[in-house]
Amino acid sequence: MLVSMEVFLLNQLTMETPDNLKYTQEHEWVKIDGDTATVGITDFAQSELGDIVYVEVETVDQSLAQNEVFGTVEAVKAVSDLFMPISGTIIAFNEKLEDDSELVNNSPYEDGWMIKIKIENPEELEALMSAEAYKELTNA
Repeated sequence: MLVSMEVFLLNQLTMETPDNLKYTQEHEWVKIDGDTATVGITDFAQSELGDIVYVEVETVDQSLAQNEVFGTVEAVKAVSDLFMPISGTIIAFNEKLEDDSELVNNSPYEDGWMIKIKIENPEELEALMSAEAYKELTNA
């Protein structure tokens, strides 16, 4: 049990939560660039899921409401839905994930991004969490 606690504490110390991003309670991160948002899952989420083996997004070019499912992520441990952090049209999917889904584990905030959204309702961004609030949620 002591070894497990040490591993848990080490993970908490090394968990990344960039301050320049917004976060959801479902563990997605959002990077805003004008009227476009880039979305992925957090370092915490990928560590909880384990090795990512497949990312499925079949909603490109679709307009979805906030909190609707835009895809799924399959890991060794589980399959999880991916939720829209804000309303918008999905304008891109990170096609690198088709051949290298481990990018989500190895680089969750850079190479492991999942979708880009054309933002439809900028006011929804206000409901997203800051890095500090997300750290409190995950106790990181």
